[in-house]
Amino acid sequence: MSRSTAASRRPLSPHLTIYRWPITMTLSIAHRITGGALYFGTLLVAWWLVAAATSPDWFDTANAVMGSIFGTLVLLGFTWAMFLHAVGGVRHMLWDTGVAMEKHVSRQTSWASLIASVVLTALTWVALYLVL
Repeated sequence: MSRSTAASRRPLSPHLTIYRWPITMTLSIAHRITGGALYFGTLLVAWWLVAAATSPDWFDTANAVMGSIFGTLVLLGFTWAMFLHAVGGVRHMLWDTGVAMEKHVSRQTSWASLIASVVLTALTWVALYLVL
C-alpha cells in the first residue's frame, strides 16, 4: 500500500463545525483567560487609586474613563472575571481533595460555576447601584 493511499483512508479529526466543546473544557479555558484578564483589570484599579492619590484633575480623568460606557463594560467584565476565577478556584480546591471528580459531577459544577459567576456579578452591580 502506498503512502498516499494509506493517508487517504485514515479517519479525519472532527471539524470545529461538528465538534461540540464540553462545558468542562470551556470553563477550563475561561479560567485561564480570566486569570490573565485579572492582571490587566488590577492595573486599571491601581491606576484609579494612584489617580485618586495624585490630584483632583487626575482623579476626574480616571473617573471619566471608568465612568464611560466602555469603562463600565470593562469593570463589569472585570467583576465577572473575578467571580468566575474565584468560583473556579473553589472547584480546583475540591478536586485537590478528591471530591467532585466524576464526569457528571464535573459537568454539573462547571454549569454551577458559570451560573454562580453571573449571579454574583449581577448582585454586586445591583448592590452598587442601590448604594449609589
